[in-house]
Amino acid sequence: MKKKLSLMFVAFGALAILAGCEPLTIFDPKGPNAKTLSDTIILSIITMAFILLVVYVLLAFMLTKYRASKTPADYEPPHEEGSHLLEITWTVIPIIIVAFLAIVTVRSTSTVEAQPAGYDNKEPLVIYASSSNWKWHFSYPEQGIETVNYVNIPTDRPIEFKLYSFGPITSFWIPQLAGQKYAMSDMLTTIHLAADEVGSFMGRNSNFSGRGFAEMEFEAQSMTQEDFDKWASDVKANEKPLTKEKFDELLKAEHVGRSSYSSTHLEFSPAPMEHSEHMKMGDMDHSKMNHGDHSDSQENSEATHSH
Repeated sequence: MKKKLSLMFVAFGALAILAGCEPLTIFDPKGPNAKTLSDTIILSIITMAFILLVVYVLLAFMLTKYRASKTPADYEPPHEEGSHLLEITWTVIPIIIVAFLAIVTVRSTSTVEAQPAGYDNKEPLVIYASSSNWKWHFSYPEQGIETVNYVNIPTDRPIEFKLYSFGPITSFWIPQLAGQKYAMSDMLTTIHLAADEVGSFMGRNSNFSGRGFAEMEFEAQSMTQEDFDKWASDVKANEKPLTKEKFDELLKAEHVGRSSYSSTHLEFSPAPMEHSEHMKMGDMDHSKMNHGDHSDSQENSEATHSH
């Protein structure tokens, strides 16, 4: 009796705690790319739930039909040949399930890696999002301004975040607007998103990058294009420019509040190359090395022949 009361107490306690939890924001998307990811997650959950249901039904059936019974001591079960049909069935079904989930995942990943659907004819707003221990810097080249630990974006316009890091690898994530992507120190990565409505959304670093990463959060606020232009103009007109000395001070600080500047650090600290540019440079270096090796070999061959 005491055990039952203890179990009931634990169950009701867990329900009370969970009742105060906020709903998972990934299931409340506010943009097309986030909607694609949310639908993919829900489809995967439904698929797995259906598989579990079938497994548990078959388990209950097997336990009931083939449960142990009283038999004589000299009882020998009849010899039964294996079923080729069953063997083929339980081999093919998992292959179909994995193939289905793989196709869905590849299609959704391809979709979110491109400019959001419905925004093909609109010029994206490019924002450089760089991380440092433990804060986020947002540079707006088009507006010539920069913010720290908060980012404002216009609604109904595609956004391209160019990500990189001034320290360890971090992960840029705004659950209600897009999936996560890593920010690294030696190259740019790009994440596409768009906000369909005005609102305030939580963003964070979802990759463990040291003792302060849990506080590495920022607010992403979407607003109308008119309000965004007004905000950008106010920052440009009223905030101080970001100097190299001030930026170095920000990089060294572990935790800072929000701040805005009327210029960007890109003027004196450019962003690294994108991954595609890295690949081109690598190919060029490789070609030069091969050409140099070929030239050296040719010179050595000519020298030997002359000798």
